Amino acid sequence: MALAPDMTDREIVPADEAIAADAQLLSLQLKGMRERFFMPATRKTLRSFSSGEAARLIGVSDGYLRQLSLAGEGPQPETGAGGRRYYSLADINALRAYLADQALAKSNTAKASTYRKWRDPGRGEHLQVIGVTNFKGGSGKTTSAAHLAQYLALAGYRVLAVDLDPQASLSALFGYQPELDLEGNDTIFGAIRYDDEARPLSKIIRKTYFDGLDLVPGNLELQEFEHVTPRALANRQGSAAGQPLFFARVHAALRSVEADYDVVVLDCPPQLGYLTLSALCASTSVIVTVHPQMLDIASMNQFLFMTSDLLSVVREAGGRLNFDFLRYLVTRFEPNDGPQAQIVGFMRSLFGERVLTAPMVKSTAVSDAGLTKETLYEVGRENFTRSTYDRAMESMNAVNAEIEALMLSAWGRTAP
Repeated sequence: MALAPDMTDREIVPADEAIAADAQLLSLQLKGMRERFFMPATRKTLRSFSSGEAARLIGVSDGYLRQLSLAGEGPQPETGAGGRRYYSLADINALRAYLADQALAKSNTAKASTYRKWRDPGRGEHLQVIGVTNFKGGSGKTTSAAHLAQYLALAGYRVLAVDLDPQASLSALFGYQPELDLEGNDTIFGAIRYDDEARPLSKIIRKTYFDGLDLVPGNLELQEFEHVTPRALANRQGSAAGQPLFFARVHAALRSVEADYDVVVLDCPPQLGYLTLSALCASTSVIVTVHPQMLDIASMNQFLFMTSDLLSVVREAGGRLNFDFLRYLVTRFEPNDGPQAQIVGFMRSLFGERVLTAPMVKSTAVSDAGLTKETLYEVGRENFTRSTYDRAMESMNAVNAEIEALMLSAWGRTAP
């Protein structure tokens, strides 16, 4: 067969070089977008909150915040046009600490705990590690993990988000471009690797623009754990050297920093490998995201069978598998879609309370915010029609408040 005239003289580029060129081109474009969206420092920042928003987050009235401001008590807000008061999240957390100290001075410990929500290890309140997982793409796993971490930080908890996905979507949402901002050993792999290059997780954790929310970013080096673990098992690395086996390594890394946090949110990779198993063994609770389509339900069925088989092997080897709660979160739900409603009803009939009552409703507000690598909690209401924004925010808050209530129940507390 003769080649077409325009093909005879065309230079054939090797596939790896062509793909590398595309990756480089895309990386430069993403870098340019970041510089435009987040000028002048090319780093994400969190918007300020109005006095009304700050009051709702703290759990007091706007009038009370105004009294504190006028009296010069506690952290002072930034004053804008017309005397409007604006608070950063750091200001809000400082106000929480101030009000908690005031309550403790009056021996009102119950009131103090409503302001400073940190866990109390002395009362048996263990570090809550929430694994968000599913091995099918498009289930809303990373979106759910990011919004949950930010919701809990806004509520006043000390939160650590861990990106375990080599694709690093969670890191991107928090403003990191892996190929530009990270080097070797900058992911949790640096803390769970088997050789002498391992380093403490505390040296890997990065602060974010969300006060009270830290991040362990991800990149492609996370895939190395899948490659080196079989060799470590064959060579009996880990237990023979007094180190944890593969399924306990994420747990051991988190134990080293647990005093600094109340909650850890793990964004698990979309595959059931060694890293996911180690994450599940580190989790005290698990959220499985589910898109209500029949193919996704069938995929989840296989995921559950495979997870059960693999975890039973881990348990027999001494792995820790006691979850405070396991819940299925319906994501990208369209209430007016009849087939979706039927599938959700089907799930509830099978799993009962293990399906979260609140679904995450599909919304253009969430997808539009994602265009600039932002979440619903970062963008202002003024960027959307009020009905669209309010509906999306109501859904997101309902989901995360339900998870918070489960977390508090595991600590023996009553949900607010």
